[in-house]
Amino acid sequence: MENENEKQCITGKKVFFLNPPAAVRNQVINELVQHEIEIYIAKDHSRLARSLKKYPDSIVYINIDDNLPVEEWERWIANVLTAVPTVKIGIFSSNNDEEFKKKFISKFNVTCGYMAPKLDMSKTTQKIIETLETMDVKGRRKYIRASIEHGTAATINIPFSGEYLNGVLKDISIVGISCVFERDPQLKKNALHKDIQIRLQSMLLKVEAVVFGSRDDSGQQIYVFLFTQRIDPEVRIKIRKYIQQNLQARMDKEIS
Repeated sequence: MENENEKQCITGKKVFFLNPPAAVRNQVINELVQHEIEIYIAKDHSRLARSLKKYPDSIVYINIDDNLPVEEWERWIANVLTAVPTVKIGIFSSNNDEEFKKKFISKFNVTCGYMAPKLDMSKTTQKIIETLETMDVKGRRKYIRASIEHGTAATINIPFSGEYLNGVLKDISIVGISCVFERDPQLKKNALHKDIQIRLQSMLLKVEAVVFGSRDDSGQQIYVFLFTQRIDPEVRIKIRKYIQQNLQARMDKEIS
């Protein structure tokens, strides 16, 4: 049976941004998502504090300029670190007073950086990426995968033997998908399929992929496709964005 450290090593760590400034939300977070980092935006500090007990290896970047007075943020951070001492903290604040920064960093062992939201966001992004890399935030996980719930508008359409195969996606990453078709087409392993259309909510993506294999799941034949290297870089960006939105929607049930 896997222990928590083994599980984290496989799945990676979660990174939460609590009340991020607009520049961070619009620039930094979008860039981090493209680096296959599991990012979440949180708005409710109380609910996040409770959820961190479930994700004790998380990193939390907190905007201490909004929502609460600094003194209350200090109490909140102290309470979180008492309850879950393995959580790591980063700070966004426009307060550049050196004594305040040193006191804050020392008091709470702020290991993930103290950053001003008005700084060059490209430099801020790079600093965060470097910090998260030193913390092995990805673990052994290379790519983030999103499971797709029944009823979600995520479908696949493949030209095959003069007709079109229609199906629904089960999960997706930037390297491939798994899906179920309306009827089993008995696709051959390693077969290349071009002009595949994937619909992710309102996005329509065109890809080509190779059949990696299939498996039976309670009477359903689930096919796994791997995208070829010729996938459009813009398609990769859109897939990562969709995955982040998918994971955020699930997490919102806990933290929002």
